[in-house]
Amino acid sequence: MSLKEQNETVKEKIKKAFSLSEDSASNEEIRSRLLDGGRVTGTNMCVLVCAMVIASVGLNMSSTAVIIGAMLISPIMGSILASAYGSVSGDYPLLRNHMVGFALQIAISVTAASIYFFLSPVKEPTVELLARTSPSFYDVLIAFFGGIAGIIGQTRDDKTNTVIPGVAIATALMPPLCTCGYSIANGRPDMLLGAGYLFILNAYFIFLAACVILTVLKIPKVKDITPKQWKIRRFIMIRNTILLAIPSIIAVYYMVI
Repeated sequence: MSLKEQNETVKEKIKKAFSLSEDSASNEEIRSRLLDGGRVTGTNMCVLVCAMVIASVGLNMSSTAVIIGAMLISPIMGSILASAYGSVSGDYPLLRNHMVGFALQIAISVTAASIYFFLSPVKEPTVELLARTSPSFYDVLIAFFGGIAGIIGQTRDDKTNTVIPGVAIATALMPPLCTCGYSIANGRPDMLLGAGYLFILNAYFIFLAACVILTVLKIPKVKDITPKQWKIRRFIMIRNTILLAIPSIIAVYYMVI
């Protein structure tokens, strides 16, 4: 075997090793999983409120174990992945519905946390609460790569994958929302700004990561997108990514100097 043939063989093996289509579920199965996970139903909303209260207690008492438990049962990431599916497939009514559902989840989550912290006798911010008020570019990396792992896990043919729990812990969507609730209940706009920014970072970069992977998997589109429309969408995505990331990069700069 010549050197050229050996190089091509190595390239093929590497390509196959990192191929996302090898064990991918069918397009119908992917669609069903993501949209089911993004449903704003009575069951999901009840679980969401329970998760918010549990996470709030954990943050209020500086209990890492309780916070992790709340993140594992929270259904909020499902709406982000479903929205990403709607965006990549070009199904804009679907995207709009899941974005509205996501906004409703945020509103209910913050309300539940605000009520808990208003009633809680512990008013001083704990270390766990303060930790959610200073986002940096490291949080961007965690959210993006956690989002990649999460959407890959959701699109596999193996239904018994264990990726999602780890992603729920890594991306940490619940604690920033709980911190927003604490900030509102205790009149701390400084904490509200930091926690809100952290949540937006996490949610956006999970969404971005999911869009990237679903595009790679060539999810069927409801309607064709013209080159001009694709160029506009790409510009908007790049612009939003840069604008959101700049404050976090500045934060890292001040952390290391």
